[in-house]
Amino acid sequence: MNAQTEQVDDLRLVALPTAVNVADMFVRFSLGEWRLRSMQDEAAQTVRRLVGAAVDVADPRAPALLLVRLRLSGGHLVVEVEGSRVALPPELAGGRAGLVDLTAGGRLAWCELTLPSGMNASAVPLPRREPRRSPAAEKLGDEPDVDPELIQRILYGLGGAERRRPD
Repeated sequence: MNAQTEQVDDLRLVALPTAVNVADMFVRFSLGEWRLRSMQDEAAQTVRRLVGAAVDVADPRAPALLLVRLRLSGGHLVVEVEGSRVALPPELAGGRAGLVDLTAGGRLAWCELTLPSGMNASAVPLPRREPRRSPAAEKLGDEPDVDPELIQRILYGLGGAERRRPD
């Protein structure tokens, strides 16, 4: 694994069967944000296998937490699943995948997927989000005028003011 990570995104899940579909959606969303849509199917299939293997070895009566992580590093997208009980699925063994025992406890299953031809991690743009208001705020129209004295009285009433205003 290359130690130089350019971008990372992660999600914490409970090791239950529903985690497989949620991890799939997470990968598809993240790769869409990173403009790596051409890798969505392969990466989603990889994360489904890694999370599925972790769910298979989890105790269903007391499921542990899993950390699903995507890293862009060098010429690869690295898909990782970390948890107290993680396994490497047989179909990924032998490729650019592995299982690591962590010093703090737990294990990390990982798999490297090659980025599209001619692309490296530093060339993948960061996601850009436009500032926008919620649909509920849009219905209200313009921003309301806020009276600073009213806010100060509310804060005082909630116990958040440092000192009481002089009367």
